Amino acid sequence: MLIVVAVVGLILALALLPQMWVKSVIKQHARDRSDLPGTGGEFARHILDEMKLHHVKVEETTLGDHYDPQAKVVRLLPDHMNGRTLSAVVIAAHEVGHAMQDATNYGPLAARTKLAKQAHRVEVLGAVVMLAAPIVLALAKSPHLMIIQVAAGVMILSMTVLMHAVTLPVEFDASFRRALPVLKAGNYIPDEDMVSARQILRAAALTYVAAAALSLLDVMRWFRVLRM
Repeated sequence: MLIVVAVVGLILALALLPQMWVKSVIKQHARDRSDLPGTGGEFARHILDEMKLHHVKVEETTLGDHYDPQAKVVRLLPDHMNGRTLSAVVIAAHEVGHAMQDATNYGPLAARTKLAKQAHRVEVLGAVVMLAAPIVLALAKSPHLMIIQVAAGVMILSMTVLMHAVTLPVEFDASFRRALPVLKAGNYIPDEDMVSARQILRAAALTYVAAAALSLLDVMRWFRVLRM
């Protein structure tokens, strides 16, 4: 019992602490800065044009900062699209990093994109399999069949965790091999802000650790439902 509690506690910590830290880091550097080269949206547009990625659009969104490789769009939250802050500029650089990956046919990004397309279908299928398990047990009266079905459901749901595992290298590449060199080479932010910029870039990547942990919590939640 203590081991189960410890595991659940660890997963909750992995899920919640990164989210809290990310929000804290972004808020810490969300002060308006007149010395920065425009808003996050303007900066994203400038870098994309510098990289000859004129076809990539920059749009505002309420669904979280991200790059859409299908639509070829960098999407930024209102505060990052219109804000002239260190957080806005650095996060914009991170998302442009994904556009740069796409332009160079970066393999891990392509793999993540394919997995993301299947993520929703996988989650729905996994839920159906898990919910059907008690029904199968009642009809077939075979606990062994139910065990097989539950195992299949867990495997399907665990594919979501795999997607997030693939995502981490993509995010760190966008942050530290794409965005950071651009920020340094162009002298877009003062040297004294580079430590903070690294912190923001790291925070942007680690949001996916929380997503993977939440996926594990989904699997555990299904076990609880089935026990009831």
